[in-house]
Amino acid sequence: MKKRLPLLFLLLGLALVARSLLPERNKTDFDLAAFGRLPVVVNGRVKPVDTVARTALVVLQSSQSIAAPDETKLTPNEWLLDVLFRSSRADAYQHFEINHPDLLAIFSLTPADGRAKRRFSFRQLEPKIDELQRQARLAEPVEAAIRTPFQKAVAQLYANLGLYIRLKASMVAPDHQDFLSELLTYQKNVTAGVAAVRAKEAGQPYDAALAAQMMESGGRFSRMGELAYLLAVPPSDGESNTTGWKKVGESLLDSFPTGQINPAIMVYAGLARTWKADQPKEFNEILRLYRAQLERNFPQSLVKCDAEARYNSAQPFYTAMILYVLAFLIAVISWLVWPDELGRAAFWLLGIAWVLATAGLLARMWLEGRPPVTNLYSSALFVGWIAVGFCLALEYIYRNAIGSVAGGLVGFATLLIGYYLSLGGDTLEMMRAVLDSNFWLATHVVTVTAGYGATFLAGFLAIIYIFRGVFTKSLDKATADALSRMIYGIVCFAALFSLVGTILGGIWADQSWGRFWGWDPKENGALMIVIWNAIYLHARWGGLAKQRGLAVLAVFGNVITAWSWFGVNMLGVGLHSYGFMDSAFPWLLAFAGSQLLCIAIGSIPLAMWRSFRA
Repeated sequence: MKKRLPLLFLLLGLALVARSLLPERNKTDFDLAAFGRLPVVVNGRVKPVDTVARTALVVLQSSQSIAAPDETKLTPNEWLLDVLFRSSRADAYQHFEINHPDLLAIFSLTPADGRAKRRFSFRQLEPKIDELQRQARLAEPVEAAIRTPFQKAVAQLYANLGLYIRLKASMVAPDHQDFLSELLTYQKNVTAGVAAVRAKEAGQPYDAALAAQMMESGGRFSRMGELAYLLAVPPSDGESNTTGWKKVGESLLDSFPTGQINPAIMVYAGLARTWKADQPKEFNEILRLYRAQLERNFPQSLVKCDAEARYNSAQPFYTAMILYVLAFLIAVISWLVWPDELGRAAFWLLGIAWVLATAGLLARMWLEGRPPVTNLYSSALFVGWIAVGFCLALEYIYRNAIGSVAGGLVGFATLLIGYYLSLGGDTLEMMRAVLDSNFWLATHVVTVTAGYGATFLAGFLAIIYIFRGVFTKSLDKATADALSRMIYGIVCFAALFSLVGTILGGIWADQSWGRFWGWDPKENGALMIVIWNAIYLHARWGGLAKQRGLAVLAVFGNVITAWSWFGVNMLGVGLHSYGFMDSAFPWLLAFAGSQLLCIAIGSIPLAMWRSFRA
């Protein structure tokens, strides 16, 4: 049985991957997956409705999981269908996350009034929206970096409510009873109605009823155009850039001269009617016909939307996170019992997780048409990927489970960081203009991020060295020598890639801003990583520190790298500050504190620890 453990764990890992790749089970007769694959444009990018639903839920409540008041579990697409087409029901869903007690007091609410004691519905918040708006206006002139926690909570909730209201106005009028009937009546009377309005403006005889109806419709369409979040109406000329897409309200206003409503708008009105009337057969047929039309005019966009919706459903990095944890636990246990069998099992699980993460990165690269690192979220994925890749190589060479332990730990930690970074919304966001260069993204950004990953890995290997020497009796000379060689090799790689990446960044800066170096906080952080890795190498080459001292030096590299990676963004200043995240500052301090504690533990002579254990 013991000899079969690696095979059993390999099959377990493959089963987890296979399960994640299965299509989501549709629990209703409505073809929710087909609806989720419909293309729309948000923030300059064509994306599937499924992505809109998932990212909106994450922004509103930090989770994709949502339940109706009767505890019925909803998929993100079901939730969005209610928001778009049946808002009277969606208004009762408790999906606005509120944690600040003073903000709850504005709405005369207590934690007990919300779902999970922190989520509330639009219906609960609507009576006091005016007061929230007043507070938001007071907070608006204050810079984000110096706002009070209450002001930050107000600004966030106000933005979330705005997102929800804009979603409701994206495809049909939010207050509609039967938008399809209204559109058909409008289309029938639009020519005569426009003529009546023009006659009224010219002071000539006119049909008062038609003029009033047309002016009312124009007002509603104008409000929809102002509020709508989605550009849901595709251009008539087929595949084009995103500038050809329009909001439903804008397209309806454009139809005034001709009286011809874009077919996509009639599709959404038909979906609204069938969704409200619980008519899945008709709903699915409308989707099928619309899909056929889109396939003729937008084949490339549909292929990417289909793939992105499938990627969303598979959640490869979530499955990889589970596999990293399993690999870490099994590798640690292998130091106690069955080292050969469990060590091999951990290595295989780590390899499956890394291959899955590789597939996830490749999918993101294809969807974006970009190199792997384009924002902080993708940098977390890439740092973990490069570090785990090194760990697999180390484990293949040394076969002592150290690589599996480090890989499982680093892989899980970086994906956890990525998860929290994803709470800001769409992780496949459009590039800022200054970063819009695939050449430099593929050279400077990838190179310097690889340096980040290698420096972190060296630090985590050093922590394993320190902890095994202090808290266990397993750090014999052979293990200590192997760990020391691992750390040295990784630091050499980190020093080279950090140096080359920093120089490439200077060349890019010279092309973009006309100066090679400007002592920007990010530039200083990159230089600090290079200098610290150089200090480690000189200390080793010059014999200034032995194995434990070098391990301590490597651990402090984690602090410097974390500062360069995240800390400079928290300053909110400089040309490289692309992601202000003051909420992460306590976590950065906590991480730095934990590394300093490891350094303190590693700085105490082993003889003292051994006498203490004795």
